[in-house]
Amino acid sequence: MVAYVFPGQGAQYPGMGKDLYSQKPDAKKLFDLANNILDFKITDIMFEGNAEELKQTNVTQPAVFLHSVIAALTTDHFQPDMVAGHSLGEFSALVANQVLQFEDGLRLVHQRALAMQEACEINPSTMAAILGLPDEEVEAICASIEGHIVVPANYNCPGQLVISGSLEGIQIACEKMKAAGAKRALPLSVGGAFHSPLMEPARVKLESAIHSTSFSPPSCPIYQNVSTTAVKDVETIKKNLIAQLTAPVKWTQSVQNMVQDGAAKFIECGPGKVLQGLVKKIHKEAEVDSLQ
Repeated sequence: MVAYVFPGQGAQYPGMGKDLYSQKPDAKKLFDLANNILDFKITDIMFEGNAEELKQTNVTQPAVFLHSVIAALTTDHFQPDMVAGHSLGEFSALVANQVLQFEDGLRLVHQRALAMQEACEINPSTMAAILGLPDEEVEAICASIEGHIVVPANYNCPGQLVISGSLEGIQIACEKMKAAGAKRALPLSVGGAFHSPLMEPARVKLESAIHSTSFSPPSCPIYQNVSTTAVKDVETIKKNLIAQLTAPVKWTQSVQNMVQDGAAKFIECGPGKVLQGLVKKIHKEAEVDSLQ
């Protein structure tokens, strides 16, 4: 069985999507439609902008979504047996398995990006990557920090867990992780504490947007970040998508469940090759490929 997986924020790079635009007429139409929906020429930033311009959340999220979805929708014989997305990538996956229309997915991603940007401004916060400690130990250290929000945010692969929280809380956590034997405790260059309770203002806004958007039954199961198991029920998909903003991305567990359910090949759709690397670390025997 073939699983298609979709990257999240951080996969962007200058020039992303330019080849798709110039080589595929169907892709050009979708990119042009996206410019109209967003009311600014995101293609100019994607194709000609620099890394700093692409790092702005209100640009990054729709840019990664567009590259990923258009790569999938304009390829021949796109027939996934199952899909999953890392954080933002879950919206791309939901277009790929026909739950969301392209236009609706893009509008939701744009609203999500703006809501997250606002939440970051309300609560100055950050994230850090913890390498070389068991998940249980990272969880215990996060729970031991009093007076600050510090939580596990991204279970990326065994030995790599990203934590999220207040600025001071993350600083304290990094010191404790290093003392416990972490190989690295690396603060990340992000705008805020994604996938933590500090994203609650964004979750409220996204919930309203999701409830006013049309969702259709999926063509194949999606393994969502919150639940990690195969989901086909539309109301459950909505509930998990809303919860995702303040809950951790359980990527390790999702990939393990996809393998258990028969996935032998994972194809990453969109910019970069981050997910291919994570999949191989989670399941060495998996075959990986990319669709860009």
